[in-house]
Amino acid sequence: MSRVHAGRSSFIRRTAEQPRCAGVRCAAAGYSAGVEQRFVLGLWTALPLADWLAVLLFFVGWIGYASFARRRAQRRQSILATTNEWRRRWMLQATLRDNRIVDTAVSQSLSASPSFFASTTILIIGGLLAALVSSEKAGELVRELPFAARTSLLVLDIKLSLLLGIFVFAFFRFTWSMRQYSFGAIMVGAAPSAGSFGDEFERMAFGERAGRVMGLAAETFNDGLRAYYMAFAAVSWLFSPWAMMAGTLFVVWVLYRREFHSEVLVALRAGLEVGRPASSGDHPAASRGHGPASPL
Repeated sequence: MSRVHAGRSSFIRRTAEQPRCAGVRCAAAGYSAGVEQRFVLGLWTALPLADWLAVLLFFVGWIGYASFARRRAQRRQSILATTNEWRRRWMLQATLRDNRIVDTAVSQSLSASPSFFASTTILIIGGLLAALVSSEKAGELVRELPFAARTSLLVLDIKLSLLLGIFVFAFFRFTWSMRQYSFGAIMVGAAPSAGSFGDEFERMAFGERAGRVMGLAAETFNDGLRAYYMAFAAVSWLFSPWAMMAGTLFVVWVLYRREFHSEVLVALRAGLEVGRPASSGDHPAASRGHGPASPL
């Protein structure tokens, strides 16, 4: 009997404890959901409508212009598409040379630009992280700026986080561009001598592939530069959302003018017309100019 009583008591205790454990888990889940809802609600109410419109215009301008530039380059040569055609010609000429010291030096020179920007971006990211950690001191510095908007620390953290995200994205694009340039340099070094190709078609196919790798590296570097341009629009958010809207439109206009209507583009395109092969205009990389790079 004592064993039966002990068994019943143990079963009753386990049965009584189960709802209490389930209740604790339910309470924890409910508390977590409540915290998330309060955070989202607080974030939504922390920014006025004008700030939300400025952020929306910022991302629409950035992503929308990148998509527009890719489509526009299919109908009208952009500066990126034109320089990609020059890279293609460079690689085709490199396959005709046995001494490729100059080609290797040019490849190293091209990779120096993304390397410089990647190092600079690391310093900027460190400064923004330090500002986020000491947001109170950063807020005092921002309030001392002339015409700067008076905002709460939460709003200031949101603005600094946006800048941090932009430069993190730029860092990844610059470092990936560095790697792609190194891949192109490897292809230049591994290229057979001019007389070792099986036929003319094999030589041109190798040059096309090497030129495409160099073009992809340039497109990735262009993404990082575009992020730097857009960061200037994001910085203007510290002054007011209207300044951010105006800055976004101005940056998009500058990007469009430089990519499709700059004087250097006219000079580059005129150089391509001299001795242009009959088949070069039909090359997809030359007409597209924007490969499978990031939409930003």
